[in-house]
Amino acid sequence: QRILRLAEMCRRLETEEEKVLPFYPSSLAGWEQQKARRVLEETASEPLARAMKDYMGLERFWQRFNKAKLEEKGLERARAALANRNQDLRGLLQQYLAGAAISQEVPRDPHPL
Repeated sequence: QRILRLAEMCRRLETEEEKVLPFYPSSLAGWEQQKARRVLEETASEPLARAMKDYMGLERFWQRFNKAKLEEKGLERARAALANRNQDLRGLLQQYLAGAAISQEVPRDPHPL
């Protein structure tokens, strides 16, 4: 109940894009989506399946939660890639500065560039 109430409160804070297109498109084919809808509409015979019907209101919550987790993982990977690129650029800059600082009169080490 609390999660559903919080979801309703958060709905007001959603952007227009989230209200119009809140989730990624389904990867299921049309016939697979129809089959899934039929299975959900059938009356459940097993106790666990009947209990799951009580939690159908949380389906939207879990979709949003999973979308947020996927975006978080994608951003983490992008951040790691940018951090690696930053390290590479810092190393190149250090090489350049070391090469520029070498005195042309007494070169001790081979020129790094």
